[in-house]
Amino acid sequence: MSESLYASCAQVLSVSQSNDDLKTLLDPRAGFAPRLRQLCLEQLADLEDRGPADVSLAEIESLRLESETWALLQAIMPLRKTAPPEYPDPRSLLASNPYTPPATLAQSIMNASPLLSALVVVREWLHDAASAVPPLDPGATNGYWRFTNHVVKQNLRTGGAAGGIVSEMDPDAVNRGEQAKALAVDDANYERLLLQALFTLVRAGKLDDAIDLCRRAEQPWRAASINGALLLRWKAIASAPRDEEAEDEMDVDEGWRGNLRRKLWKTTCTRAALNQNLSPTERALYAALAPSPQTSAPLKASCRTWSDQLWAVVSIACEERLAVGLAGLASESFWEGGVAGVEAPVPEEDVEEVDGGSRMETEEEDWEKEVLSALESLSSVAVEEGPDANDPFHVSQLHIILDRTDQLLQAFASSLQQGEYDTSTPQYASMTRFFAHLCLYFQMIDIDVPPLATQVILEAYLQVLEAAGQRELIAMYAGALGDNAIERYAMFLTSLELSADTAERRLALTRARDHGLDMQRVAIATAERTIEKAFQELPPAKGPLPSIIGMQPPASELELLLLRSIEWTTFMESTYSIALEQANVILRYFLGCGRVQVAKVLLEMLPADLSSIREPEEFATEHLHYRQFFVVWESLARVVECQALESPSMNRETRAAWLDDYKLLLRQAREQVTKLLTNDWLIIDAERTASESSIDRRRRELVRIRQIYIPELIIRLHALLVASRSKVPENLKHALLLANIVADSRHKLTEDFVSQDGRRLGDYLGAVRQAVLAGLEAGGSDPFRIVTL
Repeated sequence: MSESLYASCAQVLSVSQSNDDLKTLLDPRAGFAPRLRQLCLEQLADLEDRGPADVSLAEIESLRLESETWALLQAIMPLRKTAPPEYPDPRSLLASNPYTPPATLAQSIMNASPLLSALVVVREWLHDAASAVPPLDPGATNGYWRFTNHVVKQNLRTGGAAGGIVSEMDPDAVNRGEQAKALAVDDANYERLLLQALFTLVRAGKLDDAIDLCRRAEQPWRAASINGALLLRWKAIASAPRDEEAEDEMDVDEGWRGNLRRKLWKTTCTRAALNQNLSPTERALYAALAPSPQTSAPLKASCRTWSDQLWAVVSIACEERLAVGLAGLASESFWEGGVAGVEAPVPEEDVEEVDGGSRMETEEEDWEKEVLSALESLSSVAVEEGPDANDPFHVSQLHIILDRTDQLLQAFASSLQQGEYDTSTPQYASMTRFFAHLCLYFQMIDIDVPPLATQVILEAYLQVLEAAGQRELIAMYAGALGDNAIERYAMFLTSLELSADTAERRLALTRARDHGLDMQRVAIATAERTIEKAFQELPPAKGPLPSIIGMQPPASELELLLLRSIEWTTFMESTYSIALEQANVILRYFLGCGRVQVAKVLLEMLPADLSSIREPEEFATEHLHYRQFFVVWESLARVVECQALESPSMNRETRAAWLDDYKLLLRQAREQVTKLLTNDWLIIDAERTASESSIDRRRRELVRIRQIYIPELIIRLHALLVASRSKVPENLKHALLLANIVADSRHKLTEDFVSQDGRRLGDYLGAVRQAVLAGLEAGGSDPFRIVTL
């Protein structure tokens, strides 16, 4: 499917959702349904231009059916969503004017029946759809049965007879006599093509074109028989209100038009349709002109597609309802009952109630049951050409006609949940797009849709959009999910993982606000889902304490995903408090795994204003402790770097400047480490509102971090102080005083030493012992002398 089609459909949806005026949404040209139909037609033309090598016939057929379904919706929904114009009932018309023409009465009967009005609209839609396929051209004719005429004249001159060829030229010559005779081969072929073209035109509702074709073929009697399908209309004597838009150009005068003897004509058409001597096409033609239950067999025999079968059922239903309705008015209508209908009084039984309702109401109920049964049978009808009755669009069209759209959406959603469709096919994308927009269309025009089915369908379409790379459209359709919109769009943003940079993430989050979603809630949910996803796959921060000595590998993709999860809650100040809590969680994990550099990168990603947050206090305090730790960590690193700068080639001034820097860095590092050790670093009261499990987990994580870094900071500082004693003699004293701080029970530092190489308390005490021995290097036997200097 073309990517532009996704965007075009979304644009139409966006414009329609911004205008909740029902009249605009149902506009026959600028409304939602006709605009989507036009998009399908444009895409269809584009696919047909590519040729069969680049696109499948199934994809073309799917788009064609989708465009026809949108056309059906545009045709039938205004009828159901707008109040019909007031129109007098047939008996009222006849009471005031018994000469009311049958066409006017038929219009009144149709207006009185919602189902009949809908079926008439459906029939017009079927005509329009069939008009897209031009009929076969029988070609030009050089006269009426020219070749047969030549044979007949030749036989008359010679006194002979051509075997099997008619001897007369009247239209009934072929079927006259005990043994059927035929036309000359060329005339027979032309006649066959002509009948096929006429049936195609009648199928498309183009009676005028069919009449013109008959006249061009020099068969005026056939033109007259087709013209007999028109009901008598005579505006000069019609007392009903006129619909100026519905009047066609041939009715501009005040004369009459139509068939004065239509009942007789219909009887003749019925007999012709049932005449076994006629060809199947000619029988179908007459059956199409006068559809009825009696002529249904020859009519449906020529219906090859599912749409043809639907047209046959609808045509029969419409004609039958009008025939019964007009027959019921015969006693009151001059045109239906003759002079007696004008002069005789209306019999009482025609107006009395039958079983609690009028006769017309009873007729309407019986007819509706028959029609619904006939339409329902189309759900399993066999077809010779095209998609069958189980095609999703045919199923949709039938349910729309039956006004059972809730069942349609529920059935499709159920099929999606059960995985009945191949999601890799273009037809699936087209079908899912249609149903998603159908749900939204119904919502816009206030037609109830099943909430759960709508959610399933929109979820499926969101997956189609994601697979097609249409990221910018996700927010619009996710916004239609109601209560699930936030979570669903957050799921999409989570799925971006590392494929989108910071600018793209910010833009995607902004789209949530543009389409009515709570941007803050989306950001929080996305960050939470991303953190959960990363933690599901990352190894837990537990077990033996990690080594933090030496070079560490760069961050893995999962670590980067966890790292960048904090971006979602740092785009807006309103989510900074959440970002602070989430940053603490992530920092605890990285520090608990010994990933100091990755944790440092995270800290650098955070906005500076995050440090100024004071509530909740425990999270703010914990965050400040992490910042304090990295200040200390960097101070120790700068001491090592400065120490490495010492060179024997230094001159006196350079060495003096270096020594000053070295002393300053050592003093800063010592003061900062001492401050961290004596200020209850990461010893924080648990959140009272949290669950016991989360409190215990957080406490374990903080204890693990202290066990990793407290011994490391103490031993590193001690080593740096002792190593600098030759240049800064007083640092040996500071190293021994550090032991007093470690031993002070108020700070509980000894509890952070564990039974693991490099972190045992005995290792540190051994280093202290070496420092004491180093204090004796200057002479004397008092090991504490160095502390008193």
